[in-house]
Amino acid sequence: MLFQRIKPLDLILETAEKRSLKRQLGAFDLTMLGIGAVIGTGIFVLTAVAANKAGPGMMYSFIIAGVVCALTALIYSEIAAMVPVSGSAYTYSYAVLGELIAWMVGWALILEYAVAAGAVSVGWSGYANGFLAHHGFGLPDFLTAGPFWVEQTANGAVIHKVDGVDHKGGFNLIAFLLSLLVTMLLVLGTSKSAKVTAVLVMIKIAALTAFIALAFPAVQGSNFEPMLPNGWGTPLSGVGVLGAAASIFFAYVGFDAVSTAAEETKNPNRNIPIGLIGSLGICTIFYLLVAYAAVGAMGAQPGGVLSQSKEPLAFVLREIGWPKIGDMVAAAAILALPSVVLMMMFGQTRILFTMSRDGLLPEKLASVHPKYHTPHVVTWITGVFVAFFAALFPVDILADISNAGTLFAFFMVTAGVLILRKSDPNRVRPFRTPLVWIVGPLAMAGCVLLFFSLGWNPTIKFFCFWAALGLIVYFLYARRRSHLAPGNEHLLHGHSKDSKLEADPLVQEGPNTGP
Repeated sequence: MLFQRIKPLDLILETAEKRSLKRQLGAFDLTMLGIGAVIGTGIFVLTAVAANKAGPGMMYSFIIAGVVCALTALIYSEIAAMVPVSGSAYTYSYAVLGELIAWMVGWALILEYAVAAGAVSVGWSGYANGFLAHHGFGLPDFLTAGPFWVEQTANGAVIHKVDGVDHKGGFNLIAFLLSLLVTMLLVLGTSKSAKVTAVLVMIKIAALTAFIALAFPAVQGSNFEPMLPNGWGTPLSGVGVLGAAASIFFAYVGFDAVSTAAEETKNPNRNIPIGLIGSLGICTIFYLLVAYAAVGAMGAQPGGVLSQSKEPLAFVLREIGWPKIGDMVAAAAILALPSVVLMMMFGQTRILFTMSRDGLLPEKLASVHPKYHTPHVVTWITGVFVAFFAALFPVDILADISNAGTLFAFFMVTAGVLILRKSDPNRVRPFRTPLVWIVGPLAMAGCVLLFFSLGWNPTIKFFCFWAALGLIVYFLYARRRSHLAPGNEHLLHGHSKDSKLEADPLVQEGPNTGP
């Protein structure tokens, strides 16, 4: 039957034990991983996008998105502690909701990871281009943004300006090259240690702290008026406070990267919830302070100078009389944000590996390079996909498309946890979500609200197309090749793919980190 192919939790845990990944990450490592995965393009770049959609009301947007993520994090903590294995939302869905839903979640996670990597590359290129331009080495306008880049004023008029200068996009060269560089590093086997991750996290925190300290004295109450120039917004409109919250959601995405490291975590039952909730709490505090300082110092009306900037935090500091510190904040973003691309692309290969292990994708995707012992085929496919998306599309469109996939996955994980409370109430739950029958439905409602606040065109329209394509691939290919398909049951306990995964140093060394 369509929804009866469920991979038992005990079998998933058995498979994980056979892989014998080294458990070496503690609570501090996971918190650093989570902070590193969350703080990235969202706060460094999407502040301008939020200003264009909601004006000063983006303060409320940060709170709404943060609350939805906090509710989801509580749910994630329960399932991740119960099932400390790789695969994240895909694996959880397979265990509870069945193969079809798991496939759709895995298909949606391509939007979360691959498209998000493209969005981060575009965000990074904005700071890199700004940094080069301020030092006399700026690229031609045509090479600094994709052909679909536009800005809109509060009344919907299209403008082509960046920091007040006429601008027309063509091909985002720096974003394209960064994506390919990260791909090459992954193929060569480059993997960051927890110590390097911690250093990069500290650089990003130092940059945000400096911004808050210098921008706060420049805050003026008049810059918050009018507070809601576009109102609260309506579903499918993509503007207003809700539209900005749907975009800002991208700034929080990444905390679930903590759960992808479950197999490499010491005492995961205790440390995974600490890493998930701790990192999200710290990031929320920083985001609210940064948003308040940026709005108060410069104003944030749609179509204003802040909403047009591709490096908004550095731009604010330069405008209020701290050009050198602004350059340093830009340099911090330039130094730290590529790690986000690295983590996102690594996460994508991890998901595709897991789906390949289950027979839903070709085994060829798990091919290991004979010299570098890395999954070069799937890495290059992912990298080229990311590079062209980054070269052609603006950060706001990419972020919104990524959010659509993420919100769908979060909704399904939450549904799975609630179903599991009823279907398997006696299973050991090292972390139990408090007030789960309140938290769960609120998390699902929040995901639905933000999803429809993304706007129909192009985001939800693209997601519907992507979902339809996923269903076609499943029924034409994946369904009959699944290890749970009739006649393939003997493959469930096979070891061929597991041995390939063990041979991959990227997997053995633990996840790369960054949004």
